[in-house]
Amino acid sequence: MHTLLSVLLAWPSVLLAPATAADGFATGTTGGVAGPTVTVTTAAQLAQYAGANTPYTIMVAGRITASGMITVVANKSILGVGSTAEITGGGLQLGTTTRPGNNVIIRNIRFGNASDDSISVTNKAHHVWIDHNEFLPGYDGSLDIKRQSTNVTVSWNRFLGTDKTMLLGHSDTYTADAGYLRVTYHHNWFEGSHQRHPRVRFGEPVHVYNNYYKNIGLYGIASTENAGVVAEGNYFENVPYPCHSTGGYAESAPGRLVQRGNAFVNSGACEAGGAVTEPSTFYSYTLDPASSVPSLVTAGAGVGRL
Repeated sequence: MHTLLSVLLAWPSVLLAPATAADGFATGTTGGVAGPTVTVTTAAQLAQYAGANTPYTIMVAGRITASGMITVVANKSILGVGSTAEITGGGLQLGTTTRPGNNVIIRNIRFGNASDDSISVTNKAHHVWIDHNEFLPGYDGSLDIKRQSTNVTVSWNRFLGTDKTMLLGHSDTYTADAGYLRVTYHHNWFEGSHQRHPRVRFGEPVHVYNNYYKNIGLYGIASTENAGVVAEGNYFENVPYPCHSTGGYAESAPGRLVQRGNAFVNSGACEAGGAVTEPSTFYSYTLDPASSVPSLVTAGAGVGRL
């Protein structure tokens, strides 16, 4: 009897245990594990190691104030120490046109007041895992993925009061993104944010599952420019337009969206239609019921939860 009771008491912590390896489309991402571990406390130190041509695990301690985008190149893990790691005033750009930002992990960091994007995954970056971070408002996007980047997972992050939250796809005219932009978004917490959760162009499949949307100003998900999105097991609370797709959005042409098993509380309808390649074609995953998403995500998403 005591054994059974101890198992039952331990069960919630098992459910909330953070992943130790990347999942979804970022499966196989190892970051800087092959290199040494360093601790940084200034923007100059962070830029030095993030831009090095060899692997590093970079531990961010305390608040780092940056004046612009810091370039992150291949084979890096950028991990916050404890619950107080912060990058403010600037952000991280994964890759340049000549130096790829592949195989990168970013975890447990608070981003705010960025002069541009907080994180930009660009220039054909692939195998990127962005997990257990917190995003506060900045000048432009909080987490943008574009320019033929792919195999990315965005998981267990908190977005609080952000506007242009997550862009996926550079623009309506950047058709080179077709065939790329395979991204998994799961167990993220969007609270008081406005739009782009995500806003998708061209990518397929884009897998949006078990996210918690609360008090959203404009809309949840937008699938446009023939993108293919699977939205399942999400919880929408006070969201006027959970999904745009077959009618297009703004000046963007229609996309495709499959929705299933979502919960809508005091929210509008999810516009859906068209066939989309199943994410399970590429990886296996466990879907939590939408009804459990608010408690799971608010308990587990954000910094200090590793």
